[in-house]
Amino acid sequence: MATHPVDEKLPALKMATSGLQHVAAMYAGVVAPPLIVGAAVGLSAAELTFLTGACLFTAGLATLLQTLGIWKIGARLPFVNGVTFAGVAPMTAVVASTDDPTDALPIIFGAVIVAGVLGFVAAPFFGKAVRFFPPVVTGSVITLIGVSLLPVAFGWAQGPDPAAEDYGSATYLTLAGLTLVIVLLLRRFTRGFVKQIAVLLGLGAGTLIAIPFGVTDFGPVTDADVIGFPTPFHFGAPQFQLAAVLSLCVVMVVSMTESTADMLALGEIVERPSGERTIAAGLRADALGSAISPLFNGFMCSAFAQNIGLVAMTRIRSRYVVATGGGFLVLMGLCPMAASLIVVVPRPVLGGAGVVLFGSVAASGIQTLVRAGLDRDNNVLIVAVALAVGIIPITAPDFYHAFPATARIILDSGISTGCVTAVLLNLVFNHPGRSSGAQDVTHPMEAGEEIAAAH
Repeated sequence: MATHPVDEKLPALKMATSGLQHVAAMYAGVVAPPLIVGAAVGLSAAELTFLTGACLFTAGLATLLQTLGIWKIGARLPFVNGVTFAGVAPMTAVVASTDDPTDALPIIFGAVIVAGVLGFVAAPFFGKAVRFFPPVVTGSVITLIGVSLLPVAFGWAQGPDPAAEDYGSATYLTLAGLTLVIVLLLRRFTRGFVKQIAVLLGLGAGTLIAIPFGVTDFGPVTDADVIGFPTPFHFGAPQFQLAAVLSLCVVMVVSMTESTADMLALGEIVERPSGERTIAAGLRADALGSAISPLFNGFMCSAFAQNIGLVAMTRIRSRYVVATGGGFLVLMGLCPMAASLIVVVPRPVLGGAGVVLFGSVAASGIQTLVRAGLDRDNNVLIVAVALAVGIIPITAPDFYHAFPATARIILDSGISTGCVTAVLLNLVFNHPGRSSGAQDVTHPMEAGEEIAAAH
């Protein structure tokens, strides 16, 4: 019996180069969340390097779990896992509401562990509940994720220290603008592998351009060890705060929704359709990877849609190729010097690339909304109110100032409030008395296909 391409083991050299290509395609996405959260906490360059390496290490573990699988855990598809963007806004809200910055990461880690455990238990039932998360809901949430992250890119573009006199100077903004232009030119005039890693190349070029301006600091690289291990609970034992747990549980629901759509799309691409068992197994891997991640100082893990596009483009469908990429991520996480390279990149350069990176997330949400049936007034209303509620923390940061600090952890996360609003409004407008509910059930498949086509 012929081996299915998904289960094919390629020659070692091709396996390695193809695996590295997957790492390159998702590297910038993996390191961005720890950079954002670490900067919000006020970590030193050394601690930021440690946190970045930990996230690379745990992304590798989650990818291995997803591709190779154990028992009923893992989709066993060429499915890359990494730190989800959806958790960034709620995590920074936790940081903002914490009096002692040293407690912020332990509180986040505790919330991620609980969310991961609950997600693991809920995985078998989620496929049946996914009809409550049609594209009108997921599209609104994904759009809010991108919109919520864009202010971070704009802050980076202005410089590393908001209190400094040169914050927002012409030098910083020029570096951000040049980086953005380089990324756009690479995306426009290159193909294949180079086009896939345009953001990574843009970060490298921007860093080199910044050297004459005295903005680039190579100290983190020279000070970093070649070999290291993400010591368990390096930032302290997990703390369990109810508001933070609830906020990250909402993120887990969003991540599971995205992963379901991604598995459906990937199953079609590799010609091994994802059934209910595959989806449940894949979601278990997502959730277990997330629950284990904080033990090694990492964050919540979820599917990376850009790698699905890479599978579609290269037609290399072997899950062992992606598993090899996961192995490389683990090795990079064990090499602090490799993790420190991204810390060297000046904040304005990160800001320029972040405009593309975070804006692409919002664009993916809009693509999903296009397929959501916005010709129906009910859906337009759902999107309008969900986006309005979700954007409140961005446009009016003090809107909820009269609420208790614990409540603000959730309220100050536009993703959490927008998601809850979209789900409730969808239930009110689209479910009672509907005889055509099957139409909504098919939408996650359409959303997954749209994601694949977008790449």
